[in-house]
Amino acid sequence: MAKKYGTTLILKNYIDGKWVFSENKKTFNSINPAYTDDIVAKVPESNKNDIDKAVKSAKEAFQEWRLVPAPKRGEILFEVANLLKLNKNKLGDLVAREMGKQKKEAYGDVQEAIDMGFYMAGEGRRASGEVLESELKNKSIKTIRQPVGVFGLITPWNFPTAIPCWKIFPALIYGNTVVFKPSQYTSACAQKIVEIFDEVFEKHNVTKGVLNLVHGKGSEAGNALINHKDIDGISFTGSTSVGKKIAEILGPKFKKCSLEMGGKNVIIVMDDADLDLSVEGALWAGFGTTGQRCTAASRILIHESVYDKFTKMFVDSARKLKLGYSLDKDTDVGPLINEDAYNKVKKYIATGRMEGKLLCGGKSVSTKGLDKGYFIEPTIFGDVKATAVIAQEEIFGPVVALIKIKSLKHAIDVANNVEYGLSSSIFTSSIHNAEIASRELQTGLVYINTSTIGAEIQTPFGGLKNSGNGHREAGGRGGAIDTYTNIKVISSDFSGKLQKAQID
Repeated sequence: MAKKYGTTLILKNYIDGKWVFSENKKTFNSINPAYTDDIVAKVPESNKNDIDKAVKSAKEAFQEWRLVPAPKRGEILFEVANLLKLNKNKLGDLVAREMGKQKKEAYGDVQEAIDMGFYMAGEGRRASGEVLESELKNKSIKTIRQPVGVFGLITPWNFPTAIPCWKIFPALIYGNTVVFKPSQYTSACAQKIVEIFDEVFEKHNVTKGVLNLVHGKGSEAGNALINHKDIDGISFTGSTSVGKKIAEILGPKFKKCSLEMGGKNVIIVMDDADLDLSVEGALWAGFGTTGQRCTAASRILIHESVYDKFTKMFVDSARKLKLGYSLDKDTDVGPLINEDAYNKVKKYIATGRMEGKLLCGGKSVSTKGLDKGYFIEPTIFGDVKATAVIAQEEIFGPVVALIKIKSLKHAIDVANNVEYGLSSSIFTSSIHNAEIASRELQTGLVYINTSTIGAEIQTPFGGLKNSGNGHREAGGRGGAIDTYTNIKVISSDFSGKLQKAQID
């Protein structure tokens, strides 16, 4: 079986410009979630000592890397992005195998990494401060951006190339150095990315230690990174529970901490909506990536006048989705990432059976060809109350709750009545409805007549409430530049005398 899907890779850490095994030589397996007897990689089970070495290397490299002119850093990173592009198909196939994404989505994951690389390479000539007018004569004031220092980057498994590149490219372009700890479930994808950086860095004789990769589990390697005294900042994408713990650790130390966490995202379907378009958007948001996105929509709020019609169309469409191995051309929905996720989703489905009407799905899949993977049917519950568990908690699987609403105000009240605030969407032909929803929905992302999925890399990405702590990923004003730089104000008085602001 393993030979059919690929050979088993032997992974190493990348520390101080060298590929090395973990100090303790321990390993664990990264497996294909569609075929659990397919071992994708043997992964180093790194410990605190490995993290210490990586942080030490990054700290030393920072003193040189921060002084490399930003346009030069951009030229180097442009080459990395181009090499990612040249390797897109290989990387995409690995994403599909190790993470389980359907092929087009897997390739899209890599494309997002490529796009972020090219965009952030351009920041080498684009990032800027401000010149401000002084209230005093013969005095100038300006602001500049400076790197924070050594950044620990902790990434999840659901976007195994895109999210690492969301973090690595901006961290490096702004002059920081990096210790990268990827998810244990997509370690092979992480290594292939870093191998591409390494190839370009070798060509340009980049200082050793600018980028370090330490594989391992969050309980040991991740915890050691978060608690390390020489880390100047942490950028984390993952669960809200872990994000809160990171904030509690770093808050008292006044260290930079960017947290991109969970969501309980919503689609509102109004009575004047294009139902064909609404169904397509809900299908993509609910079951794309098997519902394993922080922006997945697991709540659909439907106006009572179109509830029955929309529900029938949505259920009929969901039943046509084909489960299968990610690289099979006719697969629509792949497996869940691992056994824990599989069992968690099954528990939510059991809860949903008590809270709503099961309209389709709800079963584990054990048919021939899928019996060795973590497959669950696309599942829809109807007539769900807004306060139900499956309408309040993040499921992170192919489960969608349908909730009937009476008006736009009712929909907005229901939409906002959760602890998360990442992404929302409204389908309507009314400009009034669209504008009111855009203003009132308590989410960092709002979409009009499209899905809750689909953020573009040139816009800031992140959420409110328990979805994030105010920092944003990706590009644009307020995006990653605010996470990976500090602002310094420089005042220069050329009057030849001591002038006192607010007094003179």
